[in-house]
Amino acid sequence: MMEAALQALLLTACPRVFPDVAPNNTAAPWVTWQALGGESLGYLDNTAADKRHVLLQINVWSVGRLDSLSLIRQIEDLMRASTAFIATPTGESVSMYEGDTKLYGCLQRFSIYAPR
Repeated sequence: MMEAALQALLLTACPRVFPDVAPNNTAAPWVTWQALGGESLGYLDNTAADKRHVLLQINVWSVGRLDSLSLIRQIEDLMRASTAFIATPTGESVSMYEGDTKLYGCLQRFSIYAPR
């Protein structure tokens, strides 16, 4: 399953990885990921393909801008090198700042093809 492989891969970059949102009071840095849909794949006879296409967003949060940028770039390299799925970035990372928490973030989106 792509989600289990993704979680394991992200844990090699950061010890705190969560689907969707991090729990309150999580120590930085942390990583979250969200599925954003994707194209449904199927064969001409209208049966499901043996692969799936997922659009995925990965978010990182850290105490400094360069820390966040370094972490998202490390994750991009890991995603590209994965043997569990094929991941291609759909663009460069986007920088963020959260005034309430005083944390810096980066998000990046990927197009992923994985076994169904």
